[in-house]
Amino acid sequence: MRKTSQARLAAMLLCLLVVLFAGTYGPLKPFISEVKQDAAATAVFAHSKAEDELMKWIRTEAEKQNIPAVDAVVDRIWKAIPGYNGREVDVQATYEKAKITGAFPGMGEAFPWVYREVTPKVNLKDLPLQPIYRGNPAKPMVALMINVAWGDEHLEPMLAILEEENVKATFFFDGSWLAKNPDMAKTIIAKGHEVSNHAYSHPNMSQLSIEQQRSQIARTEALLKKLGARNVWFAPPSGDYDMRTVKTAKEFGLRTVLWTLDTLDWRKPPSSSVIAKVSSRVSAGSLILMHPTPTSQGALKGMIKVIKARGFSLGTVSETLSADRV
Repeated sequence: MRKTSQARLAAMLLCLLVVLFAGTYGPLKPFISEVKQDAAATAVFAHSKAEDELMKWIRTEAEKQNIPAVDAVVDRIWKAIPGYNGREVDVQATYEKAKITGAFPGMGEAFPWVYREVTPKVNLKDLPLQPIYRGNPAKPMVALMINVAWGDEHLEPMLAILEEENVKATFFFDGSWLAKNPDMAKTIIAKGHEVSNHAYSHPNMSQLSIEQQRSQIARTEALLKKLGARNVWFAPPSGDYDMRTVKTAKEFGLRTVLWTLDTLDWRKPPSSSVIAKVSSRVSAGSLILMHPTPTSQGALKGMIKVIKARGFSLGTVSETLSADRV
């Protein structure tokens, strides 16, 4: 009899539980809702804590990622050397990007750092007026300087190689050549290369009066302006100049630039020797001088290959001497 009563009691309790939990949970609904809210709050707290830990980690690791800017200096040998921008982590942007991409600490180089550039305290414009022979050695970029006063038959093949290799160079035009070859100059500009001033008749600038120096620069500058070129550099013929030259160029808004590495292609060495020379001597910030010669035409592709193999990008003189990071 007792067993029958217990069985009935259990059945009644089971029915009661079914009724209570059916549909809207009955009178237990407020309790169950509160439990759910507590669980959701716990989950939000855990997620928030994880995000806080991510931000804390980013702030700590950011210091290891930052690179200080390098100031421009006047070197005893290389004269004016431009500065180079540093970088610092944009902590908030990195945090937001990490949340979106699901990034987490311990990813190594795959972690999506967001950087912003930091400018040097001293830039090229802040230095005393000096010529420039090279870019900043911290910037892994190299420029090809092509002085043009003759050698027209080699220009088109060299332009084709530059285009094939996706490289932009800086061409310095002799004014007397430019006056006779405006169409070729327009082609060079149309291909995206930088063009600049190489005086008018290839004189030794230091042997001229100031007025003669002004005339040499002004005549070529007028031809460049006629082509719509925005020029900022003056390369003195044969590398011959004095401080009067540097100051005269500045009157036209031009900085005087020379070279770091000379191919000496006008001496007609084998192209292979020029490639070997560039391979052994090129360094970050190098400005490499050449002309439209058979030697440089034959060496150009090999030069580009060895420069890239050394881990350097190739850009114009303006790009290489800028403080912008590569």
